[in-house]
Amino acid sequence: MRPSTLRALKRAAELTRQNRLTEAVLIAEPVILTADSYEGDEILRWLAEHVTDFTSDNKEAR
Repeated sequence: MRPSTLRALKRAAELTRQNRLTEAVLIAEPVILTADSYEGDEILRWLAEHVTDFTSDNKEAR
């Protein structure tokens, strides 16, 4: 996964934890939509492995 994609996903997780869902979607959606099939698969795996990053108040989730 490209570093810029990973940064966008991590930032979206942070914003989601702060209840700023609209901003999170605005950051994550473009990178998800422009990903090729290989990176798309990596994004899906990352999201599945980091679901608590989006739902936890845990500072270590970052």
